[in-house]
Amino acid sequence: MTAGPSQNRFSARASALARRIGMPAVILLAAFAFDLAFITDAAFDDAGPRFIDLLLFPAIFGMVFCALWAQKRAAVAAVAASVVLVGYTLVVRYFHIPTYSSVLANLSITEVVAGVEILFYAARRTRPGVAFAVISGLVLATLTAVSGRYMDGMSGGTMAQAMLFGGILLGGTLVFAIPGRDRTVNPNRYEKLQKLNKLVMGQWPLIGMLSIALLLEFSFTYTSRAHGLPLLVCSIAAAIIAIAAPRRPADAMVALTAVMLLSALVTPFLRLRYDYPTPGGVPGTQVVAGMGLVVTLVRAVGLSKATTRIAALSAVVAGACILNTQRPTPRLMTEPDDIAGFAVVGVLLLGISVAVGLALRSRDSERTQVIQSAISDAQTSERMALARELHDVVAHHVTGIVVQAQAAKMMGEKNPQVAVEAMGRIEDAGVEALAAMRRLVRSMRGDAPAGSSEFSEQATTDLAADLRSLIERSNHGVKTSMKLELPPDVPHEVGRSALRLVQESLTNIGKHASGAKEALVIAEVTGSELHLQVTDDGREPDRRPAGGSGGYGLIGMRERVALLHGRLSAGRAPGGGWRVEAWLPLEGEE
Repeated sequence: MTAGPSQNRFSARASALARRIGMPAVILLAAFAFDLAFITDAAFDDAGPRFIDLLLFPAIFGMVFCALWAQKRAAVAAVAASVVLVGYTLVVRYFHIPTYSSVLANLSITEVVAGVEILFYAARRTRPGVAFAVISGLVLATLTAVSGRYMDGMSGGTMAQAMLFGGILLGGTLVFAIPGRDRTVNPNRYEKLQKLNKLVMGQWPLIGMLSIALLLEFSFTYTSRAHGLPLLVCSIAAAIIAIAAPRRPADAMVALTAVMLLSALVTPFLRLRYDYPTPGGVPGTQVVAGMGLVVTLVRAVGLSKATTRIAALSAVVAGACILNTQRPTPRLMTEPDDIAGFAVVGVLLLGISVAVGLALRSRDSERTQVIQSAISDAQTSERMALARELHDVVAHHVTGIVVQAQAAKMMGEKNPQVAVEAMGRIEDAGVEALAAMRRLVRSMRGDAPAGSSEFSEQATTDLAADLRSLIERSNHGVKTSMKLELPPDVPHEVGRSALRLVQESLTNIGKHASGAKEALVIAEVTGSELHLQVTDDGREPDRRPAGGSGGYGLIGMRERVALLHGRLSAGRAPGGGWRVEAWLPLEGEE
């Protein structure tokens, strides 16, 4: 149980490191690690002079340096890489250093990866004329290395394979690099490229395993003298299908089944010997692609809906095993013990794939639930903020309108001038209420933050000034005095909540304080807390409060205070009237 958090920390650190140094550098380092292990092992074997294989490392180091340099100076790095390839070809021939083939004959996998990255940066970041010149030079240098490092002269088939594979690498790299040269000219193409990049980033474990398997098949193709080229083409197609499968996994499974069936049917006619291994009659890349696609399909649609397509793929694999395991002899595998052994291995690999797919599907379901819960919580919080703002701001203005209207109604017949003055105040309060409603509408439409208002939008770094403005503009009908002893650096959230608490308290005085003649607002800092107190000299109301009572005023105040981890007290004062007190911490809790 304790391994989970440490694994998560390791994964997070690995991801952060990959983002910091960049995915191209990660791929380059992975290729270098592969060559380091392979060439070091070859240097200590009994084939040929000992340690001579280590002389390949200077060229590898040079290409790694050029690939990293290409991220800043692509053109210069491409020229330097061309010099390294040609120059070290002379060294290889002079010292008779044995070379190894990867995707391209006589070039290590690090040299190939470094060359592709240099080509990408040159095509993406240099001017068209410069890009054409340096890419042409890099291609010629690569051809020189491929043909010049072979001691006894290259066969036509090997050279043709190198040309074919090199052309595929060149074309594929340019297809990815050129659309990103100018994002403003082809925004749609660049957007599609970003989607493809997102798909690839989501499939990186599978891509890593497929890359290793394809690398081995490339070397098998060279040693089999191009007899295995059709199988390599099928394996490349299988790898592409597996990587692109998350978009349409069911159709991808059908396509992969067809490709593997074609591969199984053509294998007997290729006269392959053991220089092109096919474990269980199926090339290794296709095995990895099949397992990856089973994981993707089960993860996407569930095991019950994937059973038919998985059964079809399993039948093709079983047929390929019976048909092609007994190479180089063209006879079927009929021994029950052999069939049982391969069946156990096949069921084990299938079970692992299904289990991984189900685990990922379960994780996706949990993640979806967490996201939906977070969205629901955010929506609830937004609704509560809007409800508090509607109650605190709009109800405040409307209460003032009702109070002034009642005063005008009572005094209008005796003193018309009072009614006229009240009408002016009602007009002002109505304009303010309308403005507040418009701000709330903008907030709900996304044009302003939820809960913004004329006071919260102001710089409440000067809370004392905002409180004076609020009290002077209030229309609750009760004379209000104030005692403010506030510093100029009250935190924004504390100041905004304090403003709302005073506003709601004054609104409640207008609604509930029957016969109140005077109200008092005290705001002061005591220790590390902001102390607020709003009192009036009214009595218990004997009639329905102005504007009715929705019962949400105290609820909203308690919510605001709780969010700041403060304290709130509201109730009848000992000497009569109503008193609201709040203590808001000026510093957040650790």
